[in-house]
Amino acid sequence: MSANNDSIRLNKLLASLGVASRRAIDAFIEEGRITVDGKIATLGASATLEQEVRLDNQVITLYKNDRMLLEVIKYHKPTDLICSRSDPQGRATIFDYLPEPKAGRWVSIGRLDFKTTGLLMLTNDGELAHKMMHPSTQVEREYHVKVQGYCSEALLKQLRHGATLEDGWAKPEHVSILETTQQQHTWLSVVLKEGRNREVRRLFEHFGKTVTKLARVRYGSILLETLPAGHVERLTVQEKQLLLKEMGL
Repeated sequence: MSANNDSIRLNKLLASLGVASRRAIDAFIEEGRITVDGKIATLGASATLEQEVRLDNQVITLYKNDRMLLEVIKYHKPTDLICSRSDPQGRATIFDYLPEPKAGRWVSIGRLDFKTTGLLMLTNDGELAHKMMHPSTQVEREYHVKVQGYCSEALLKQLRHGATLEDGWAKPEHVSILETTQQQHTWLSVVLKEGRNREVRRLFEHFGKTVTKLARVRYGSILLETLPAGHVERLTVQEKQLLLKEMGL
């Protein structure tokens, strides 16, 4: 399968459709999961928009690689949903409740764990998703955190300084108290620039605090605002343009 003037590298083409990141596409190719016109693709291979491309024997609809078909949605994830497409335990997944994109398929921009609620962003553009999640981009994620008991100024200082967790150093960009109720619980705002698994919960556990509620309220410049739980909102053309500009795309 030789490249020609109309050919596009498979990893770039499929990433632009939201199938997965370029690195993941290369892994699929190495595993023999992608075919072009019935032949198993090889690393570095290209395809034209007229050819039949399949992943795991499922046809992928190709379209010209402009961003007119780019979609980004924000979803207010309720509790007790997973962010994977399927679950061996049979738990409900966010993809059971999302509308179909106009082209490609949804790629989750980061994840929220089973009990965490709030802002989850998804796009059908794999390059945008990869850019927003990559540690080098330093996109802020803001969380509202409810913990048991009162948080002293000394504890806030420790949280702001950071701590060594089992997967490395964790240091919030910002920590502040939002509300304290009769010493029974405290609501805080916590801002991070990375999306490691359960990082907020583990950070508070490190300092002896139990998180009872956790919600993401902002991802970069995108706010959850008044979007009700379980609802989806599509970004406007202007919001998408701003997002692409912020990501250098």
